[in-house]
Amino acid sequence: MLTEDWKKLYNFGMKSSDEKQIVTGRFAPTPSGRMHLGNIFTAMIAYLNAKSQKGRCLLRIEDLDKLRCPLSSAAEIIDDLKWFGFSFDGEIEYQSKRTSVYERETEKLEKAGLVYPCYCSRAQLHAATAPHGETPVYDGRCRFLKKEDRPLKSPCLRVIVPDETIAFTDGIMGEYKQNLKKECGDFIIRRSDGVYAYQLAVVADDALQNVTEVVRGRDLISSAPRQIYLFRTLGYKPPRFLHVPLITDANGERLSKREGKSNLEYIRSAFPSPEPVIGMLAYNAGLIEKFAPVTLNRLIDVYDVSKISKKDIALNPCGLF
Repeated sequence: MLTEDWKKLYNFGMKSSDEKQIVTGRFAPTPSGRMHLGNIFTAMIAYLNAKSQKGRCLLRIEDLDKLRCPLSSAAEIIDDLKWFGFSFDGEIEYQSKRTSVYERETEKLEKAGLVYPCYCSRAQLHAATAPHGETPVYDGRCRFLKKEDRPLKSPCLRVIVPDETIAFTDGIMGEYKQNLKKECGDFIIRRSDGVYAYQLAVVADDALQNVTEVVRGRDLISSAPRQIYLFRTLGYKPPRFLHVPLITDANGERLSKREGKSNLEYIRSAFPSPEPVIGMLAYNAGLIEKFAPVTLNRLIDVYDVSKISKKDIALNPCGLF
């Protein structure tokens, strides 16, 4: 049963201001390997979308899982972005250093009676979830587990969701909606090993960094309703979302961080400067009519989000490879 504290947060939690906010975007890569051209394309759109509105663009390293995200990979990402000509605003934030922030936001949800421990193993989760497209729906079996019946192991933490449809208009993909209870279920905000989950961390960081526009791959659009729910429940105004199409190879296959000519290790060994690669991506995205080498800054004045396709973009290498 939802507490009165939760009702107050959810119904009246969104902060509003008469002051016009500075447009603030961000690029937030996970340093689990070397970036590829699809990552650079997302970074380009996030950067151009903010700068074309005379706004700011931040860089955040999403290294929540330190085992998967070594500092060496983060350093490579930062160096690759500098090579391409990105000039981000402010200091680089690392999620691995912001645990106390996520603890504080979790406490707010706990005080509102919205958090419970989940002890399900992977096998139990498979049995306890119902498929909905590509997203499993958790049935909430641990929500009503009595204390005396809880196993002696570390639980993950889940947040309770209402039987409500969250709808929003994506800046590229258009209308999108999801019923949280029926299409998602109570979701994890902290793993059993103590690592905070992406859904909570990204909301806390975007809110506290005053991010107004979130640009990322369209494969993440299904997580937006969960995040909008957390923004509102925690008392923050949700940002505007823009989910860009994925860059694929000529056969429509998704790009890999680890292999192929789209990997930045190959790109930087093959090209003395980034301009031809930026021009190729801009041409494929429809931002320029003809392929030509170009810098990021030159694209700011011609950027138009309405030119970007809703469909995934099969890469035309323009004779570069």
